[in-house]
Amino acid sequence: MSKKTALVPRQLLLPFILITSLFALWGFANDITNPMVAAFKRVLELNNTQASFVQLAFYGGYFTMALPAAIFIKRYSYKKGILLGLGLYGLGALLFYPAAAWESYGFFLASLYILTFGLAFLETTANPYILSMGPAESATQRLNLAQAFNPMGALAGLFVAKQFILNALQSNETNAEGQIIFESLDESAKSLIRSADLMVIRDPYVILGLVVLGILVLIALVKMPENKDQSGQIDFMPTMRRLFRNQNFVGGTLAQMFYVGAQIMVWTYIYQYAEVLGISNASAVNYGYAALVVFLVGRWICTWLLRYLSAQKLLAIFAAMAMIFTLGAIFLVGMPGLYSLVAISFAMSLMFPTIYGIALEGMGEDSKFAAAFLVMAIVGGAIMPTLQGMILDLGGSSYDDILILGVPEVNFSFVLPLFCFLMVLIFSLRVKNTSNLKTNQEPPQG
Repeated sequence: MSKKTALVPRQLLLPFILITSLFALWGFANDITNPMVAAFKRVLELNNTQASFVQLAFYGGYFTMALPAAIFIKRYSYKKGILLGLGLYGLGALLFYPAAAWESYGFFLASLYILTFGLAFLETTANPYILSMGPAESATQRLNLAQAFNPMGALAGLFVAKQFILNALQSNETNAEGQIIFESLDESAKSLIRSADLMVIRDPYVILGLVVLGILVLIALVKMPENKDQSGQIDFMPTMRRLFRNQNFVGGTLAQMFYVGAQIMVWTYIYQYAEVLGISNASAVNYGYAALVVFLVGRWICTWLLRYLSAQKLLAIFAAMAMIFTLGAIFLVGMPGLYSLVAISFAMSLMFPTIYGIALEGMGEDSKFAAAFLVMAIVGGAIMPTLQGMILDLGGSSYDDILILGVPEVNFSFVLPLFCFLMVLIFSLRVKNTSNLKTNQEPPQG
């Protein structure tokens, strides 16, 4: 019986570990930011649409910078792309300091926008880098393994958001009747609380920026394989023609856009969903924790399942499962609906790396530009939450002003994730099968 090739060759183990750590790093940024939609809404007295601009800025940065990132790493190297990404990430986080001093929502949004320039570089670089670190037959399984560390960082970000931001915001304090005190204060008292709360929001981001710059120095000092295109040529138009003739790539890019939009809506508006049930934002973080835990468990289970089922088949099963849970979040009023909303995260656990792996399968050197379009597809996380915020504003600034199809508008708003998961299901059913989409095959020796 032939011996199986290692998932990651021994000589690439250290680079694999270092690059995998970046998945946790951008997971931290994502999930410290998701609760900020509710935090900024309260502190700055915004409506739901205005508050959703946090996600518009955050995920809009991915769309803006992904293609320039691909051109950069094509011209130079993966390592230099990672270093530039870490630099932009750190800069954006440190800009929270002047944003808080000026008490400018626009400055906060600009800081997040720059921060995600860095994340675009990191994701454009890290995902195809991980795919290249071993046999092609196990590329999707390897990316699922690396992506499993993303929710670990997300859990850490959510912990910081709860313990050091949401629990410390004076604008969230309630009276004996459970009413928000901040809303009844005069403008001078609100101004004092607003200044203090913006500093509370500022400090974790500034510390994060310093940590990121420290990691930049560490990676700069470590020798890593460059995976550099020795020619340095950028054959942009021929590459584009090849990419857009590839059915899996085109379908995967669209599916990724819808998936990311669904993920961000589910994880952002869990706080608003819980608030309608009388659960404070700080307490609602516990349900955010639960969502990330089942997401993480799902990632590990899916990494194992991909040894026995094709990526295409497993994606179809999990997309259908996500639709069922989403229907529960819409039509099951009360705690059962909230539990269904949490359960969606288990079904989502497979989607990002599997769509990514299917779309990039067999791309070779074109994978650098293909990866950029898949990162640009994260713009779904910018557009969809804003549309959901508009639904929440239909009856007023609260989340249950009106009933639609017999449920509060916060429940009804999850028809958007439901549609997104339908698009993922359609993609999974239309994947053009190739030899490397099954990861249970024994890889060749050598």
